[in-house]
Amino acid sequence: MLRLVAMVYIVVGSMLAGSFVIAALVLDRVDATSISVAAALGALVAFPVAWIIASKLNKAIRPA
Repeated sequence: MLRLVAMVYIVVGSMLAGSFVIAALVLDRVDATSISVAAALGALVAFPVAWIIASKLNKAIRPA
């Protein structure tokens, strides 16, 4: 399960971090601190999202 979470995190983490950075840029926050904070928040939010997606995938792959 942990390997599946890591593989899902690679995709979800980059997607959410990029989305948060784009949101910061749209809000006209173009300084390096705001962009770094947005990327870090996206990476942190991606952990539980990746865990939820991986658990659903694991249930679909290996039904009880």
